[in-house]
Amino acid sequence: MFEYLADWVTFKILNLSMDTSIGESVHFFVMDVTKIFFMLVVIIYLMGLFRSFVSPEKVRLYVQGKSKFIARVMAILLGAVTPFCSCSSVPIFIGFVEAGIPLGVTFSFLIASPMINEIAVVMLLGIVGWKITILYVLSGLFVAFFGGIVMERFKPEKWVEDYVWKIQMGETQSIEADNSLNGRHRYAMSEVKEIVGRIWMWVLLGVGLGALFHGYFPQQWASSLSETNNFFAVPMSVLLGVPLYSNAVGVIPLAEAMLLKGVAIGTTLAFMMSIAAISLPELLILRKVIKWQALALFTAIVTISIIIVGWFFNIIV
Repeated sequence: MFEYLADWVTFKILNLSMDTSIGESVHFFVMDVTKIFFMLVVIIYLMGLFRSFVSPEKVRLYVQGKSKFIARVMAILLGAVTPFCSCSSVPIFIGFVEAGIPLGVTFSFLIASPMINEIAVVMLLGIVGWKITILYVLSGLFVAFFGGIVMERFKPEKWVEDYVWKIQMGETQSIEADNSLNGRHRYAMSEVKEIVGRIWMWVLLGVGLGALFHGYFPQQWASSLSETNNFFAVPMSVLLGVPLYSNAVGVIPLAEAMLLKGVAIGTTLAFMMSIAAISLPELLILRKVIKWQALALFTAIVTISIIIVGWFFNIIV
């Protein structure tokens, strides 16, 4: 139905031709904007209902007291499936530190949580199919698992801000939740309003960039990036993604346009992962709880891991 709407707007209302760059761009923009916002409302509402049952405190309690391996696996899986935005990383980080959970496990959670965003995964499934989605999720799990292990080797405890260690559980008051069906519905609706209200501009920006990319991206550059033996394509895509300020949801249309232009799958996945896991918003949030040394180390480890993953998928696919 989204493609029919895009056809109607592009060809009937605006009288554009699909054979032109502007026609391709407008069609891409209309179809993806309507599809993304529809999926956002539905998915965020369902995730809001789920979130009314699962709190960050429950996540912390699930991980506390487990062996390091089990704790790491649980933290990564919880980071992948729990509907917490990047803003939740700071209180969760503090809770993990207070509970005595190893920092390497905590960093695995911090990598998995924004990278394997449940909204982005479902939307990616609807846009580019299950094969690429599975590759993306497996890559995120790999980077989260081994990135946390490498981070732990450097003993980052010395780089955690002092105030984090001083925080004791129970100092902050918790708001009593309305557990009735109507209360959970209101909470889910508030999540839709809050999240959509916070990211709508980045969705439009991401779709707009994707539309321009789709209609005007030089085919010669796409052909160069799509070559599996182009050693520098993956690092270049990661370096481009790190400073790019975009929500994980908003970058999906850009990734879709890259794939349609023939950019290699590993290069595209590396670009997506760099934006989700080491984007500027996430780094600025982490700086509130860890010092610059830990932040630089965290960024370097995740960047190198993503580049390796990109090279690997460019070779096998």
